[in-house]
Amino acid sequence: MTQIGGITITVNGETRAVPAGLSVNGLLDHFGIKRATAIVEHNREVLDRKLFDDTLVQHGDTLEIVRFVGGG
Repeated sequence: MTQIGGITITVNGETRAVPAGLSVNGLLDHFGIKRATAIVEHNREVLDRKLFDDTLVQHGDTLEIVRFVGGG
């Protein structure tokens, strides 16, 4: 499941094809997820939000993305 100029990763247990060269912040933008509400586990390690811009998503990476939703 690769695409031209893309890579294959696993997100929340699902194989996904995404553009190559994305940072974690870029990936969140790609999926339309607000950065402020997301916690990301990258290859089994919780990633500090300060590293979202500097951490590139690579072919074969595994990410778990948890979003906080307010409500009552």
